[in-house]
Amino acid sequence: MSGFQRYPLKKKIMVIGAHVFLAILSFIWLMPIFWVVLTSFRGTKGSYSSTFFPSSYTLDNYVKLFTDYSVFHFPKMMFNTFLVAAASCLISTFFVISVAYTLSRLRFKMRKPLMNGAMIIHLFPGFMSMIAVYYIIKMIGWNEGPMLRVAMIAVYAGGAGCSYHIAKGFFDTIPMALDEAALLDGANKWQVLIKIIMPLSKPVVVFTMLTSFAGPFKDFMLAKVLCGPNRDYYTVAVGLYQMLDIEYIDQWFCSFAAGAVVISIPVAILFLCTQKYYVEGVSGAVKG
Repeated sequence: MSGFQRYPLKKKIMVIGAHVFLAILSFIWLMPIFWVVLTSFRGTKGSYSSTFFPSSYTLDNYVKLFTDYSVFHFPKMMFNTFLVAAASCLISTFFVISVAYTLSRLRFKMRKPLMNGAMIIHLFPGFMSMIAVYYIIKMIGWNEGPMLRVAMIAVYAGGAGCSYHIAKGFFDTIPMALDEAALLDGANKWQVLIKIIMPLSKPVVVFTMLTSFAGPFKDFMLAKVLCGPNRDYYTVAVGLYQMLDIEYIDQWFCSFAAGAVVISIPVAILFLCTQKYYVEGVSGAVKG
């Protein structure tokens, strides 16, 4: 007899109800994604369709993304976004882990005020500072040419240390006795971080990497303000948004949906490649 059959009737009803509720939520959540995928293969142009399922299917929308450079150079947008995302991912992860380790494991003067100050700064949304950031970037001459990519990396990664809270909370769960034992054996603080803390903290490191990498793919406002009219340095978020302008939407709407599908692939691949570290981290914590 299975475990479910041994449940009393009331619990069976609750379990079935919970599964039905979750199935309905999953259906609602997946419907927009399914619609975008279908629209990316739609054979008719324009932003409006009278039916949910397209009347004809084609790959021309994807072909247009990678061959028609008359208005939008999608491969260059992908290159700009991937370059900025990869660089900001590495820098942001280093900043977050360093700040979180310092505030979690070390004790020094001004520690509490620094934590409170960083928390207050992190509470304000990033777009509140974008005008000031733009003029600072312009003042140092990073608003033109290839330095625009450096400017975007600096914007996305520069304040990453203020997002230390989740990583610090994870580090706080690791016993200090491990650090003390390593220090007694002759290890320094850097070796404690690299050889003890990091192997035990794979889930939070992977989480930090994923959020940092996905940021440039989904951010529009800061990238648009920094790039301005410089189309050669647009990210995919800026380029796809411009496809919805009134002069382009009729010809580019289905290609916009195709672009939305394409840009989800790198983030999905990164998540699938790092997903095992969540499982390993959680199972290791349970065994401990």
